[in-house]
Amino acid sequence: MIVSAAAVVAAGAGGIASAAADSPPAATPSLIGASLGPFDRGTVTEIARKLAAKPFQPPSTDLPDPIKNLTYDQYRAISSSPDNMIFKAEGLPFRLQFFHRGFYYKEKIDVAVVKNDQAYSIPYSAAFFKVGDQGPASLPTGDVGFGGIRILGHINDPNRFDEVVVFLGASYFRSLGKNQSYGLSARGLALKTGDPSGEEFPLFRAFWVEEPAPGSDSIVIHALLDSQSVAGAYRFTVSPGLPTVIDVESTLFPRVELTKVGLAPASSMFFFDANGRENVDDWRPEVHDSNGLLMINGNGETLWRPLANPHDLQISAFVDSGPHGFGLMQRTRDARDFQDLEAHYETRPSLWVEPVGDWGQGTVTLVEIPSDSEINDNIVAYWSPHDPMAAGSQYSFAYRLNWGDGPAEDGVVRVDATRRGKAILKGDTPDRLFVVDYRPAVAPDPTIDPTATVTASGGGTISDMVVYPNPLIDGWRLTFKLSPGDAKLIELRAVLKLDDARPVETWLYRWTV
Repeated sequence: MIVSAAAVVAAGAGGIASAAADSPPAATPSLIGASLGPFDRGTVTEIARKLAAKPFQPPSTDLPDPIKNLTYDQYRAISSSPDNMIFKAEGLPFRLQFFHRGFYYKEKIDVAVVKNDQAYSIPYSAAFFKVGDQGPASLPTGDVGFGGIRILGHINDPNRFDEVVVFLGASYFRSLGKNQSYGLSARGLALKTGDPSGEEFPLFRAFWVEEPAPGSDSIVIHALLDSQSVAGAYRFTVSPGLPTVIDVESTLFPRVELTKVGLAPASSMFFFDANGRENVDDWRPEVHDSNGLLMINGNGETLWRPLANPHDLQISAFVDSGPHGFGLMQRTRDARDFQDLEAHYETRPSLWVEPVGDWGQGTVTLVEIPSDSEINDNIVAYWSPHDPMAAGSQYSFAYRLNWGDGPAEDGVVRVDATRRGKAILKGDTPDRLFVVDYRPAVAPDPTIDPTATVTASGGGTISDMVVYPNPLIDGWRLTFKLSPGDAKLIELRAVLKLDDARPVETWLYRWTV
């Protein structure tokens, strides 16, 4: 039986339609469920406001026997049915599919479709899924809810539906640009990241997916966020392409004072590259989903901070006011730099965050976590407001996520690569040689005379600084030596100046023992 959006709403505003013949009647939706009835831009905001006024009630994690103790392989064997996709029967430009509950994804998630300004709950049905040979013997017959959702659209081929965005696990979601593959993730909200007391992970507990108009190039998804500390309403407008653009509008209602909050957070993986692989035992030259943090601060200065896989947890805060944008970039796009014929890290998207309006004072915060494996997301970046969010308050913010190759940076000379190694070829020495390459958008005038300034904060001395042309990239190479002395942590800053006054990214680096 093909399940359509029309079948879901067939019972009208006063009831719930069964998504498949063998589905039992759905339970009456709770306050945080995919509620029935009139729906507008403020519906989820009002639900979040009322939810925040009550003590936190965690979602159900109880699972029936068929899916109670699924292994990784069993869970992976449960996939979405290509026949039973919401919006398929109507021939609309997007499709809605579901993730099953089980394995890591035990929380019950409610989902609704919004059609003609009315919200209609979608009850769980086994008909939404198919089970492979390694899967469980059966699926539940009752309405157990869902684990998450995925949206398919015409991102790569106008005649084919491919994944555009996925919401699965806590407030995590992933997207990608045309002809790219999944890499880093975004989150609705980060709370107490890197805090010794432990991180808090808010959860998207319900989704309302608006039925797209025929021929539409975007789809709107509403989400209800909830945790011990905060409730919130999110509205995502997803437009596939290169980049895929997701416009985010959010309103938060803190239950307690939020002092360690991260807005527009992204999580990624950096294992190693040519920038410090002293302890790496791997045949590949580089392994990472992202290799740098890019920022354009409120003064219009463009900053580039290469990522690191440190020995100890590192948290860096870049103070700013009214940031123009920030994000985790994947600048390495040549497959030969990775030599990985399966992972294809060169196709992973960059994620650029553009705040809407003035976000005021705060910091772009970068968290780098030690990792011994490429399976760990060990990099987190987000905006941390200067002032705490008071309990009982309302805080709204908006931003645009660009999943693709990063901002255009018209005319800006970019940092192309960072490398470091032992400064003296023979003998033991703590001195390090740094090599920073700069690539202009167009080949430079050979008469341009570049100069550079390198500073070290926290100790150490800089010597042997040289700037010279790099014909391999039609750019320039900066080299210098760092003698750390007794210092354990040094912040480095390099500024390259060209006599034609074109803008150049400022290079930042944290050196640690």
